[in-house]
Amino acid sequence: MKPWFQKWFGREYLALYPHRDGAEAGRAVRLLQEATGRGRGTRVLDLGCGAGRHLAQLRRVGYAAVGLDLSFQMLDAAKRAASGVPLARGDMRRLPFRQASFDLVSSYFTTFGYFDDEADDRQVLREVRRVLSTGGTFLLDFMNADQVVANLTVEDRRTVSGAAVVQERRLVEGGRVVEKRIRIAARGNEPERSFVERVRLYRPRELESMLSHAGLAPGSVFGSYDGTGFGPASARYIVLAEAV
Repeated sequence: MKPWFQKWFGREYLALYPHRDGAEAGRAVRLLQEATGRGRGTRVLDLGCGAGRHLAQLRRVGYAAVGLDLSFQMLDAAKRAASGVPLARGDMRRLPFRQASFDLVSSYFTTFGYFDDEADDRQVLREVRRVLSTGGTFLLDFMNADQVVANLTVEDRRTVSGAAVVQERRLVEGGRVVEKRIRIAARGNEPERSFVERVRLYRPRELESMLSHAGLAPGSVFGSYDGTGFGPASARYIVLAEAV
């Protein structure tokens, strides 16, 4: 069977989350720009680029950006959102780029922790280090796992494009993974569809240890795209790590 991320990130995902917009992406890219001090022409890989909203902002500030994603549908959307930006389809565990190809690698909005085996997540970090030049920076934008657990919404219901959508969330694997089940009701000629989303709940100390073992030294840490410091109540855990 295909893993969940090969089924979910398509037109249904894009329809369900239209609020993830350019303004938010602009703040996220501005944080990267200000925290690293990197100027125009900087070589950037946006890992798991999705629909291209961060790519468009990376291009706007003058970065030489490249986007990578596994989903054909997401890459099609990225082509429209960031016209002219090079795109590649690939698996983040085996990046199709040469060693030291980039000065920065960005992983925005929790595009990490998707694999059933934690060893695969560690392999992603090793690949990030391989394609970064020494002294380059990896921005890992992850959720604050403790806040996810504390504020877990078990169920929500809404209507999207005329179809009823139910999202159910639970903690599995001893609380190590948050799992979301999405059911989209039948509408017109469309049958009922269901999807799963699973993310491993790494805590900051775990992520820092994983980064260090991959040759990425953790540095500045933020709790939001506005550059506020990270704390227990922060929604995000955003860490910049240097390739050593």
